[in-house]
Amino acid sequence: MALQAGIVGLPNVGKSTLFNAVSNSAKAQASNYRFCTIDPNVGLVDVPDFRLQKLAALVQPDKVVPTQIEIVDIAGLVRGASKGEGLGNKFLGNIREVDAIIHVIRCFEDENILRDEGAINPVGDKEIIDTELQLKDLDSVEKKIQKTEKQARVDPKLKGELEVLNRCKDHLEQGKNIRELSLSKEERVAIADLFLLTEKPVLYVANVDEPSMHTGNKFSESLQAAIQRENATLIIMNNSIEAQIAEMEEPADKQLFMEEYGMKEPALDRLIRGAYKLLNLYTYFTAGVQEVRAWTIQQGWKAPQAAGVIHSDFEKGFIKAEVIAYDDFINYGSESACRDAGKLRIEGKEYIVKDGDVMHFRFNV
Repeated sequence: MALQAGIVGLPNVGKSTLFNAVSNSAKAQASNYRFCTIDPNVGLVDVPDFRLQKLAALVQPDKVVPTQIEIVDIAGLVRGASKGEGLGNKFLGNIREVDAIIHVIRCFEDENILRDEGAINPVGDKEIIDTELQLKDLDSVEKKIQKTEKQARVDPKLKGELEVLNRCKDHLEQGKNIRELSLSKEERVAIADLFLLTEKPVLYVANVDEPSMHTGNKFSESLQAAIQRENATLIIMNNSIEAQIAEMEEPADKQLFMEEYGMKEPALDRLIRGAYKLLNLYTYFTAGVQEVRAWTIQQGWKAPQAAGVIHSDFEKGFIKAEVIAYDDFINYGSESACRDAGKLRIEGKEYIVKDGDVMHFRFNV
């Protein structure tokens, strides 16, 4: 289950610079990242997780396999995209395929970098893209309402679905995103086939100038205030600095460069982890001499579902799971030591997997 996140933004906001930084990181740090070109604008990038490296240091496996996030560089959006301006429908078609959106917004002044919309206005930039996505969603909802109204005349069961669609229509007409509507799981069934753009969770990136990379500035502050009601995450970073870090192949050079800028880690790592967590995903680990590996699951999944991520046969023939909490594994240093200390638990089909669990599954073929 690779989370797919699309990088979006207006022209000249640093969107492509960010994607290039992700791509360069993947190629330059083979031990921490793997980059695989699926098409010219898609990359698979490893999710940084210090726990994986700590487990590997103890187990000394033949290989270490992180979990991944798929980053998609989507064409720049312009005003009128919902009506076909710019790349229009191509952009909106691509973004429908992603699970989450990374919205890059320009929060710096530079007279050498053109801006079609005039003075720097991060809140205005956000509203342009919001409006275009809302208009496209409104078009999708209205078309389904027309279809559902006809069907509801002969099938009363569809009246509930129609009510949800009309609520979405009213919400969008007010200039609001569907993710703010707080639909229940049952209600979301009515719009599941529409893949609404404004229903997708968003992580905002404030691309600031170099002096503001640690503190932010007046532009990022205004953006933070604007997204407050969305309960969204804002990551402040300088995309150009991140690209420079990513281009460095030697870890020592990279560390020295970050120290000069007062950085403990690349902001890119925070971005990738933030995108990974955006959909409430958890990581569990398998740890053996052949490999130490991270696996992605949805928060709340039970042990058989988690086993199914490895192979469907594991879920079908699930018998039990041997579970060690990550902290216990680190404290005791090995699976055998945890077993001797009574820290290895046997869990059944109803066990809800916790983030960081180290697991081994027993199953029937």
